[in-house]
Amino acid sequence: MKRINFLTLTAAAVLSLSAVSCNTSASVSSSVPEDRSQEWKALEQPLNFYIANDLGRNGYYDQKPIAETMGRMAETIDIEFVVAAGDVHHFEGVQSVSDPLWMTNYELIYSHPDLMTPWYAICGNHEYRSNTQACIDYSQVSARWNMPSRYYTFVKEEDGVEIRIVMIDTTPLIDKYREETDKYADASKSDYREQLAWLDRTLSEADEDWVIVVGHHPIYAYTDKDESERTDMQERVNSILLRHDNVDMYVCGHLHTFQHIRKDGSDIDYVVNTSGSLSRDVEAVDGTVFCSSESGWSLVTVSADTLSLHMLDKTGKVLHTVMRTKR
Repeated sequence: MKRINFLTLTAAAVLSLSAVSCNTSASVSSSVPEDRSQEWKALEQPLNFYIANDLGRNGYYDQKPIAETMGRMAETIDIEFVVAAGDVHHFEGVQSVSDPLWMTNYELIYSHPDLMTPWYAICGNHEYRSNTQACIDYSQVSARWNMPSRYYTFVKEEDGVEIRIVMIDTTPLIDKYREETDKYADASKSDYREQLAWLDRTLSEADEDWVIVVGHHPIYAYTDKDESERTDMQERVNSILLRHDNVDMYVCGHLHTFQHIRKDGSDIDYVVNTSGSLSRDVEAVDGTVFCSSESGWSLVTVSADTLSLHMLDKTGKVLHTVMRTKR
């Protein structure tokens, strides 16, 4: 059983928390949030969960308002869990399980009672700038943080409907991170081929109604980041996904934009989930179905017949829905 340990705030953490309150108070109190509860309730299915990533900015930018909207939506929709697709901690990751960033980036921001639900996490490239083992070990500190290893899979079931979430660790799969040992020391410490073999085996054995693969880095997307990130992901990860006809979506973060891409020759929906704090500009590329530079998060709703990923802006408005139906 996990033990709950409310970490003691250091003076620096208290100062950071004060800054969070001052920085966001104007945007929160300047207007009453629009009541979208009826819109949200209409989205609910037997199984519902969030996907959020690129969060950790100590509450600044849109992080705290988005966290508050996530909580309000969870009062209306039964949210079973949250998938945290990396970069919960900007900019240099965390040094230990007692790093104050756990409080100012996570615990004190996502504090709504209805967000006290399991969070399933993976590392992003920013976590790889420090101690990635601390992200795993925090599972023994927090009652809601779940990261049993750097990559893993889990299944959720509700009303006879099953979905498998496959959480992969993408930073070590990309050559440029493994080669920058001074900045991303942990990236070169594991054999990425073992992870790819595990991914292939996991998908071969998956027989659930729906399958989503989650990583931090994109396979296809618009970005001004190094193209080698995508080509490495296409060669190593997408080649495996395409061997299996049961993968419904590949969902990632990293780019701080919303993107939905469909590629010729593939039945997979490639989804980039935007930042839960600070967003960036985006443009359409080959295969783009939808893109947006809004910050926010995604709501995934699951039934026997449909799998829907709703892209939400910081007010909880649905910008775009990626929908899969049983053939």
